[in-house]
Amino acid sequence: MQLERKFPAAQGAIRCVRYNIDGNYCLTSGSDRTIKLWKPDSSLAIKTYTGHSQEVLDVHSSYDNSRLCSGGGDKRVLYIDVMSGKIMKKYQAHAGRVQAVRFNEEASIIFSASIDGTVKIWDIKSREYDPIQVLDDAKDSVTSLSLGNNELLTSSLDQRVRIYDIRYGKLYEDYIGHNLTYINISHDQQCFLVGTLSSQIMLFDKINGKLLQTFVDYTNNTYMIENALSNDDQYIYSGSENGRLICWNLLTAKQICSIEHESDNRKSVNTLTHHPKEDKLLTAQEGNIYLWKKQDKIEEKEEIKNFFINDKQINTSKFVSGGFE
Repeated sequence: MQLERKFPAAQGAIRCVRYNIDGNYCLTSGSDRTIKLWKPDSSLAIKTYTGHSQEVLDVHSSYDNSRLCSGGGDKRVLYIDVMSGKIMKKYQAHAGRVQAVRFNEEASIIFSASIDGTVKIWDIKSREYDPIQVLDDAKDSVTSLSLGNNELLTSSLDQRVRIYDIRYGKLYEDYIGHNLTYINISHDQQCFLVGTLSSQIMLFDKINGKLLQTFVDYTNNTYMIENALSNDDQYIYSGSENGRLICWNLLTAKQICSIEHESDNRKSVNTLTHHPKEDKLLTAQEGNIYLWKKQDKIEEKEEIKNFFINDKQINTSKFVSGGFE
């Protein structure tokens, strides 16, 4: 990965960075209680959104880029008009901070996950301000959400991944054995990727729950560190608590690169987002945003020949307990 540009967000500590659906814009949320809309290729700040009374922990844009949803430490979920900045709806029903928010594909529903152990589902077309459904299966904090085709995936500190089949109203639960902080579904919808507080990222088959691959040699024992898959599902990206951007080959679990954001700054890199169409990546460290571009050729010392992940023996490192913020 090659650093294309770096620019300050002026939002305190950046809690999340997210590309929009076409990758032309991005959103950042910060500890200063604001959300900003950016043109990242030119470092241009377009608009600032306010309304939260505490830090904003997650933000997501709708498929047509006309609406935002956000969640934060004030236990609220906001539904915001992009053009005017007006708060269309403000939901306050969680008992703890809101860790993650997502629109459904049609942007008619908002999903919110909280440290109160629930996922709540909000119908933004309804005049009611109560959730249409509460998923309270988790026994500890729900840390992240990922949406697939008619499926909702959640990760939790109770060491379980839950897959909700929205069409048939079924719940599938996988016990992972580690405190889980972040979940991502692959673009082909066949696998899911989970980050843990034991310095491991794990790849599982979504259908049968089999562990396919484990990615190690990075640091994550305390904070929520986000991960991402490339558009072709060939590479895994993650931040690290020692200030690095890490990249692995998905098939071999070989670490391809480990890049320092700043030579004199080892602060944690908690959030990142992959461009939906191009080989670009946005990361954030403290108050700065970094735009990375994949080099034309990623050199690897070993060739991949007749490699099957299901036949690979996986050595799982010892679990290291850590706190969660």
